[in-house]
Amino acid sequence: MRKDSLAEKTYNRVVQSDPEILPELEEYIVQIAKEVNLDDTKINNLALSFSEAISNCMKHGNRFDKSKIVSITVKIDETKLTIILKDEGKGFDLNSVPDPTKPENILKDSGRGIHIMKNFLNDLRYNFTPTGTEVILELSLH
Repeated sequence: MRKDSLAEKTYNRVVQSDPEILPELEEYIVQIAKEVNLDDTKINNLALSFSEAISNCMKHGNRFDKSKIVSITVKIDETKLTIILKDEGKGFDLNSVPDPTKPENILKDSGRGIHIMKNFLNDLRYNFTPTGTEVILELSLH
């Protein structure tokens, strides 16, 4: 990034828990990633991780209830791109999510998304609040 563009940028968007808008939201994130000149590999990793995270918010957090929202905040500074997604769900126990790399879990559907996101991002965190669950995705710009 050029020196004159080092100020932090923030993008905010609020969406209904409607899986039909997922492709549009992925394109929204890809466009932001292109603005900060991420390479194609990082863009693909970010898009896949974002898609997994927001679909989890809609499915597990809000149970596809279209009256419930997911807020999307994207923050960019000189070193990283951070996406904060917040649903209206009660959260979950991270320790109860099966490790998909263990032999007894290979055929299970659950746990893969978190595993993939952890491998594609520099950081993945969850913040459980009384008003919903936040998932924080971080990707280094360099």
